Amino acid sequence: MNAQPLITLDGVSIRHDEATRATPADVSFEVRPGEVVLLLGPSGCGKSTLALALDGLIPHAVPATLEGTVRVAGLETSAHTVAELSEHVAMVFQDPDAQVVTGTLLDEVCFGPENQLVAASEVLERAERALKLVGLWDRRTDNPDVLSGGGRQRLAVACALALAAPVLVLDEPTANLDPAGIDEVYAVLRELASERDHAIVLVEHNLDAAVDIVDRVVVLDASGRLVIDGPAREVLQQRADELLELGVWLPVSTLAAMRLRAAGVTLSPLPLNPAELAAALDAVDVLPSPLLAPPGTDAARSRMVASSAEARPDASELAGATDVTAPAPAIRVRDCSVRRGGRRGPVVVDGVDLDVASGDFLAIVGTNGAGKTTLLQAIAGVIPAPRGSIDVLGMDPSRADARARARQIGFVFQNPEHQFVAHTVAEELELGLRLQGVDEATRHAEVERMLARFDLVEHRDRHPFLLSGGQKRRLSVGTALVAGAPVLALDEPTFGQDRARASELLDILGGLNAEGTTVLVVTHDLQLVADHASHVAVMRDGRLLGAGPTAEVLAGPLVEEAGLRHPPLARATRGLAGHPEWHAVTRMSQLPVGDRAIA
Repeated sequence: MNAQPLITLDGVSIRHDEATRATPADVSFEVRPGEVVLLLGPSGCGKSTLALALDGLIPHAVPATLEGTVRVAGLETSAHTVAELSEHVAMVFQDPDAQVVTGTLLDEVCFGPENQLVAASEVLERAERALKLVGLWDRRTDNPDVLSGGGRQRLAVACALALAAPVLVLDEPTANLDPAGIDEVYAVLRELASERDHAIVLVEHNLDAAVDIVDRVVVLDASGRLVIDGPAREVLQQRADELLELGVWLPVSTLAAMRLRAAGVTLSPLPLNPAELAAALDAVDVLPSPLLAPPGTDAARSRMVASSAEARPDASELAGATDVTAPAPAIRVRDCSVRRGGRRGPVVVDGVDLDVASGDFLAIVGTNGAGKTTLLQAIAGVIPAPRGSIDVLGMDPSRADARARARQIGFVFQNPEHQFVAHTVAEELELGLRLQGVDEATRHAEVERMLARFDLVEHRDRHPFLLSGGQKRRLSVGTALVAGAPVLALDEPTFGQDRARASELLDILGGLNAEGTTVLVVTHDLQLVADHASHVAVMRDGRLLGAGPTAEVLAGPLVEEAGLRHPPLARATRGLAGHPEWHAVTRMSQLPVGDRAIA
């Protein structure tokens, strides 16, 4: 194996135009063939910026000032074009839509090697292999526009693989993927890593998926400076408290073990995956009793009607029957079917019936393409649904104008950039209030409050498109919250967020929910669902398999029937041999600590 590094960074500082400081700042490290390096750090520290510098988009295409030296395969990126560098480095962007340019999946994957003048036979061979590896070969003639967000993410991975470059840079490659898609992507990366001739740099928040293939962890602090660089297990196990203090993600199993320390249960070394956590718990003779009743559960709110047009007995039994004494639901969906692309397009939501009680925190889950986002958009009135099929607090979203909908429903898109229309962050936050006729003094006060709440004060005059991925997400959530709508609908609300910001956002949503706001989220993060949602609706192939209280759904058959995997904590506890009383533990808040559970 060639011992020369494939990537060398020497004193690299990058300052985006309009930014007041460089992030990253004075970063130096090397990556050699065969290494898989995980780049960690809080939101806004420069992880994605550093990734863009590795393929030459900074400084050649993205307006930013680069100081120091970046070399890839011996080439200094500032002295070579992006086209020249593409033979040596392939990249998967945080936003897959940013790199889709053709009309079919096959053409998209062929596009890169064709532009490198690779022989036609090899182009097709690479494309077939790449599409098969990510599970999209059977859809090779489809237009990328008809793919779900997760499907486009897998397509982006396939495009990078087809370039056959020795350096692969992936920025949040699994952010929009369901568990099956995550497994597929990491199976591909595991295969590449085993060949030992690639250098892989990974920016990833989902450490539960990544930890098994990562060799090394490089950590930046909030100012963008390198503070930790070492072997993955050593860093994650021996310096976990430092990482927690920095606000970065840790594997769920590691966080669970750290919480258990407060109850006198020490698991050493810290587990990094559910199998290790299960083995460590079973090795403890006596565990304290967990808190099995989910906190905040109110028996008066614990019922929801949910079915599909062809509901099966197990789904309807799980969903439960309507309590005749219960108040009218805040959201009522009846026989809702939605086609993509008009009347002749494919059905993506098929005969859904769903009631959501006022004050519920509902998570809509399912695999990529199950119809989750489409259903959420139909409820929010972002896309048309059949008239009369949806009622939100007495309003039919298909009939209401934009101003009326905004007063009732705050909506956050999966891709934050799809909702930005103003020229500055402050103007973006102010827009909804202005449309509702709020006076200037109140608008100013609310905008200042939101800027501070989401740590965007120093970016108030920047264009929203120039923010980092995590900052864009915080802004998009802020625009939904600022108007104080009684219903909030959020598509992947924690996408691109570090642990601290995700926790802060979920605390905000939890606080609003406790005050009576009805919250709906679409997410692939079932640990988020277990920890925060009061109810879960499970979809597959456009139909609603069933819905009900979170604990019941996670304990029942719907998760597997939908092609999903249980959240990491539940996977660790469900099969404990020596502690059957722990089989129902799915939430972090159920872990014991003294006489109370950790929130």
